[in-house]
Amino acid sequence: MDKFLVAAIEEAKKGLNEGGIPIGSVIVYKGKIIGRGHNKRIQNGSVVLHGEMDAFENAGRQAASVYKACTLYTTLSPCSMCSGAILLYGIPKVVIGENKTFLGDESLLKSRGVAVEVVNNKTCIELMESFISMNPELWNEDIGE
Repeated sequence: MDKFLVAAIEEAKKGLNEGGIPIGSVIVYKGKIIGRGHNKRIQNGSVVLHGEMDAFENAGRQAASVYKACTLYTTLSPCSMCSGAILLYGIPKVVIGENKTFLGDESLLKSRGVAVEVVNNKTCIELMESFISMNPELWNEDIGE
């Protein structure tokens, strides 16, 4: 398994251990992680700190040229907000752990030229299936149902 997807899964597990939603993300530039994060909506009472947004926050201010040379890894298909941030910062490639439990805005990313790779990783799927079955109210609150 790709070491960067492993790092994103570690972030997802960290979030779960904190009582949050198990979604993690890392941003990779020239073979090194420059930002990592996990969903902190529950822990921080935040409406915007999804895994990808937390990774962007932790990557900090970077030159546009840096983000345009990055790959973002995420354990779950990115929602519209996170897809918007990916487009805003010009991330050219996104590797998605799974899109079985939630299909985000992958079509938007692809339509704007982003290379999208879905690996349907068993660990990513199991993390989300377990969380959703045990916490349907928290999951449905986050996805707006």
